[in-house]
Amino acid sequence: MSPRRNRPRRPSDDEPSPDRPGITEQRVQQWQDGEWMVRSIFGAAAVKTYRCPGCMQEIRPGVAHVVAWPADGWGDMADRRHWHTGCWRGRDRRTPGVERSRNAPRYG
Repeated sequence: MSPRRNRPRRPSDDEPSPDRPGITEQRVQQWQDGEWMVRSIFGAAAVKTYRCPGCMQEIRPGVAHVVAWPADGWGDMADRRHWHTGCWRGRDRRTPGVERSRNAPRYG
């Protein structure tokens, strides 16, 4: 029996090399409100702080999340939104949130 070799496998020429490690390829997802281009961001690739439109909480650096934008071709880079993965998956079950200040009344 010969000893095991622990050499890293060399990528062949026909395999695509990832340009940005930690970020998946974009894909189209259909929801009730239309088609969305979605890309997953791993924790190691998340380096900035974003505000999740689903829960209005911060997505801190190092937290895996999802980036989504409309797939209709009308959107641009400004239409991209960073979501917590759970907020993105459950957004069709969530009612539209209304941002209020702490002193605003909860009724009316």
